[in-house]
Order: sequence, then structure tokens, then C-alpha cells
Amino acid sequence: MHKIKVLLIEDDPMVLEVNRQFIERVEGFQIIDTAKNGMEGLQKAKEQKPDLIILDIFMPEQDGIDTLKAVRAEQLDVDIIVITAANDKATIKTMLQNGALDYIVKPFQFERLQQALQHYYTYRNNFKGEGELEQQHIDALIPSLSSNIKIDNQQEINALPKGLNEQTLKQIVLFLIQQEGSVSAEETAGGIGIARVTARRYLDFLQKTGKVDMDIQYGGVGRPINRYIISDKSS
Repeated sequence: MHKIKVLLIEDDPMVLEVNRQFIERVEGFQIIDTAKNGMEGLQKAKEQKPDLIILDIFMPEQDGIDTLKAVRAEQLDVDIIVITAANDKATIKTMLQNGALDYIVKPFQFERLQQALQHYYTYRNNFKGEGELEQQHIDALIPSLSSNIKIDNQQEINALPKGLNEQTLKQIVLFLIQQEGSVSAEETAGGIGIARVTARRYLDFLQKTGKVDMDIQYGGVGRPINRYIISDKSS
């Protein structure tokens, strides 16, 4: 599975280390370097060409606002998620207007960053190669519109087993909608950026609630493979 290359820009050493550990806990992501201010981060972004920058705002020499603007001025092909203590409306609006894909306010729980990274993994995979996207796919790729992905009803969401969350469930539904045929838990895990055993739990839940159909395929040596396909493409 291709790992997403991350550049972490954060001036506080303790926060940087916590963020590093959080990011590396999410399957499919690899920190390739860190920087202690925006100026250093911009230079490393030019040299190392990361897929994703995790960016603080309050930093010496060059803050996150000027760094994001510089990244866009340089037309670097990189996405940005902001993690910062700044929660004023003007700053948030400026960062979103300049293309930040997500905005996380410190202090935060690991699950919030995990959600952001898993959503980004799906987002990036959907822009590989050429082709077109349907409206429902576009809606699901925009965080503020992700609630448009219909599961079946709120009761099913409320009945999620312990350890499963609504955002990942929606990402898996979106992934299945986009497939032309059935997929295995391993293929789903690779498409979403989660562990195979985790993908299997979500797929089994969706199968039990009638959202997906399961097809057992035999072939070659070894155990049969469970493959899943969305039951209702209009969802």
C-alpha cells in the first residue's frame, strides 16, 4: 500500500513529538521530515515534495498563515491540514480560503486527527488518474458535506459496535459505491487506509444491516475469500 508522505511543521518540540506519534499510528501515513518554523518548512516542502503538510500557525520567523500563502504562491502540489491553538474566525477563514483541507484546534483527541487523516486518504485516492466524479462522490470528499453519504438511517449509526465510527463507515460506503464489482476486506483496507481487520469489522456490520451483499469466492489454494458489493448504488 502506498504511504502518504507527511511533512510536519511545528515549533514546539513536545507537541511535534505527540503529533508525530499520532500520525504514525494511522496506517498509510509516513512522516518524511519535520520543521520548526514556516520558512524551514517551505524549503523542505520544495525539496522533498511531500503529499501532505501538517501545519501549525503560531511559529517564529514565518507563521502558518504566511507559510500556507507561500505554498500556494509557489504552486506546490501538496495538501495541508492545520493543527493549531488559533481558533478565531478570521484565522480559520483565511486558512480555509487558502486551501487548507481540514482545521484541528489544540488540544485535540487522537480520534479527531485519525478521522482527518482517514478522510484525506480517501480524498487523495479519489483523485488518482483521470476520469470524472459523480455529485455524491464530490459531496463525500468535502468534509462539511460528508454527512450527505447516506447509510440507511440514524438508528443504524447509533447501533454501531464499540470501536467503529460514523466517518469511517461513510468512507467505506463511498469506496464501495465507486467500485464496479465486489471487493475484499484487504482491498477495502487499502482503499481507505485502515487495517484489514478493521475494514472487515465495518464490512461485516454493513452486511448484517443489509447495506452490502457478501459473495464467497473460491479459487486456488487456501481459504475462500469473502467479497463485498454495495446493495443499493443509489445510497
